[in-house]
Amino acid sequence: MYPEVALDNWFARNLTSLKTVVRIIFGILWAIDGALKFAPGFVDSFSSMIKDAASGQPSWLAGWFSFWASITSSNPAFYVYSSGLLELALALGIIFGFLRKLSYTVSLFLSLIIWAVPEGFGGPYGPGSSDIGTGIVYAIVSFMLLVMNATFGPSRHSLDFLIERKWRWWRKLAEIKAN
Repeated sequence: MYPEVALDNWFARNLTSLKTVVRIIFGILWAIDGALKFAPGFVDSFSSMIKDAASGQPSWLAGWFSFWASITSSNPAFYVYSSGLLELALALGIIFGFLRKLSYTVSLFLSLIIWAVPEGFGGPYGPGSSDIGTGIVYAIVSFMLLVMNATFGPSRHSLDFLIERKWRWWRKLAEIKAN
């Protein structure tokens, strides 16, 4: 039905390197996000950020935000520093290609939690609204990295690849499509 088309272009020839570059850039973004959690004054403003996310939201979401506001207000430092450490660990895993399947999956779910709680689902949506929030974009990138891992297999530019050469069973931990 369709004529054979050779994928002879720069992107096809450099796919392995492009996958690695996208992964590393995404890991650097996580590292910046994680490092910013340790900025002076962030802990003090965290509880109000959660409460501010609830303003302007539909009334049926009030329970969701009040739940998170009550939980995080008791010990905001724990939640801020825990999420910062988790984001830095994700950054290292993604940058160096260590436990990529786990890193991408945790990144996906953490991104959705960040989008749904402190970012308030990117809302409120109404006149003047121009942003859906960054958390959902991080979730999509995490999902796409999972898809690339499943589609194209091991990344030669990763710690996982080096570990898999020595211990074959590591593939089950690191790869989506492990044989």
